[in-house]
Amino acid sequence: MAVQSVLLTDLYELTMLEAYRAEGMAGRATFEFFVRAVPGGRGFLVAAGLEQLIDYLMNLRCEPDDLAWLAGTGRFDAGFLDSLRDLAFTGDVDAMPEGTVFFADEPILRISAPLREAQLVESRAINLLHFQTLVASKAVRCALAAPGRTLVDFGLRRAHGAEAGLLSARATYLAGFTGTATVAAGRAFGVPIFGTMAHSYVQAHDDEAAAFEAFARARPRNAVLLIDTYDTERAAHKVVALARRLGTEGLAIQGVRIDSGDLAALAAKVRTILDEGGFPRITIFASGNLDEYRLRELVGAGAPIDGFGIGTRVNTSADAPYLDCGYKLQEYEGVPRRKRSAAKATWPGRKQVYRRYAADGRWQGDVVTLADEPADGEPLLRPVMRGGTLVAPLPSLQESRMLLQQELGRLPEALTRLDPVAPPRPAVSASLVRLAEAIDART
Repeated sequence: MAVQSVLLTDLYELTMLEAYRAEGMAGRATFEFFVRAVPGGRGFLVAAGLEQLIDYLMNLRCEPDDLAWLAGTGRFDAGFLDSLRDLAFTGDVDAMPEGTVFFADEPILRISAPLREAQLVESRAINLLHFQTLVASKAVRCALAAPGRTLVDFGLRRAHGAEAGLLSARATYLAGFTGTATVAAGRAFGVPIFGTMAHSYVQAHDDEAAAFEAFARARPRNAVLLIDTYDTERAAHKVVALARRLGTEGLAIQGVRIDSGDLAALAAKVRTILDEGGFPRITIFASGNLDEYRLRELVGAGAPIDGFGIGTRVNTSADAPYLDCGYKLQEYEGVPRRKRSAAKATWPGRKQVYRRYAADGRWQGDVVTLADEPADGEPLLRPVMRGGTLVAPLPSLQESRMLLQQELGRLPEALTRLDPVAPPRPAVSASLVRLAEAIDART
């Protein structure tokens, strides 16, 4: 599913590789991916996208047509391009499992590999981890705002491209959504798929009631009717009349959808019409520019809405459309490296994150340490690949969903509310601080 071409990278990755080769720099390098800040007053982030990154690494190669195109640009030495013919990922990967809750300045991925491999994958690694982490971290807030409700990803049509639409369906499901309207996500990831009807279906018919009946007969096991094309309350009465007729034939209408207007008020009126008509089991589904804040309002107001279709605002993470993240060199040929740029300094060396829990099992705090430094708590970065080969099969998407639910259950309530909060930052071990000071003293 994922785009695999080695050319899906930034030019500077290739120019650096050519320069490294000219200098004979082929030693082992360690890079780490992390987020510098949790955006928008949120309490935490959710690690996602590892499965797609691993697929990319396992299929990393330069195809003959890639090399031919690069040669045609006239930018690269023939010897350098020839050296890419045997390119493959042979390194090690350690990562937080998908579904892990994490915070700013915590590495969620560590890649150790020959320099050209570790460097070349930078752009795609950021691309894959950033996007799904961004969407999952937004979507989980919707799940927290509307517990027990059906939540369906409606975001494909306004996603920023086909891959974004597909991967956001995966990320929202990981975060706790019930399913997606994106059919290809069902095939690619096993995400349950849901669908209703569009206004165009109703408009294509001369009569709204006739449209409802035709659709219900065509979809006898899953008829959800869109009732706000013209007048929502009148349409609800038409649904009651239709449900009575179909009931004599053993057919049932599963639900109705409202996509516009005052959703809480309309849902209350429609619920009354359906209940008084004898159909309390017909569900009400709502959609239309929803996000976690709108869900909180509707749920808090007691709106009788059983499920929500959520699209644009989550698939684009509208209030925080990017994460300030990086993939930085931490060690080369066994020597720790440290970036000291203003507001973008990094802690040096290969690192580990330990999570500590209180006696009751609740989250107590994280600490970032050197990778080989013993510490109390649960290590979050786990071995994923060694020598370019998977250590063990990756967790399934369902297992990642379950992990996230366990993680949420152990967080303090203040971090899972939608109210703005100062997100915690991990402690930094004394050994790591001393290492940084030693490096600063000599540079």
